[in-house]
Amino acid sequence: MPMPDTQVEKVFRTFIQDGHLTRFPAKRARRRILLEHIASSFEPGRRFPEKEVDVVLRAWCAGSETDHVTLRRYLIDEELLSRSDGEYWRTGGWVDLAPSV
Repeated sequence: MPMPDTQVEKVFRTFIQDGHLTRFPAKRARRRILLEHIASSFEPGRRFPEKEVDVVLRAWCAGSETDHVTLRRYLIDEELLSRSDGEYWRTGGWVDLAPSV
């Protein structure tokens, strides 16, 4: 069930600044909101080499207390990304199915 927009917006305002994480929430529910948002950086149905995943996650972590390896581990632990043989792919999170205008 999706979170109310006001709760999601509050989490974004609190933990994201200028497109980067400022810090990582201690509460799992807030962390999940952020992780789902970050997982949307990866196109569903596509496999990504680890180096490409790291570039995306380093950009999210620039200036943050969180490092990209920890972020990657959280994404896998929450089953938003999966990995095998050095490749990663998106396995969870929200996907916008509305056609782009």
